[in-house]
Amino acid sequence: MTPSPPLSGYMLIHSYLKTLDSSSGVYRMLDDQNRVLYVGKARNLKNRVSNYSRYSSSHSSRITRMISETTSMMFLTTITETEALLLEQNLIKQL
Repeated sequence: MTPSPPLSGYMLIHSYLKTLDSSSGVYRMLDDQNRVLYVGKARNLKNRVSNYSRYSSSHSSRITRMISETTSMMFLTTITETEALLLEQNLIKQL
């Protein structure tokens, strides 16, 4: 039996929705070499990430490419949206 290939792109992002709730926080999209493709903040992580999990013609070509190259994601929850904004800014500077 041939092992199934690892999830990536829309399917991978969709699989994370089961573990997310409506907390505010920051998310990172990573490629197959663990390079950061994107750092974003969300008032509601589940709602924000669900936008990336659906095929949409409204996604720009840049976003579509980023989604297709995503092989893992990381999430940090915060208590407030303001904390998420500050954390996002710090991560962008670091990464």
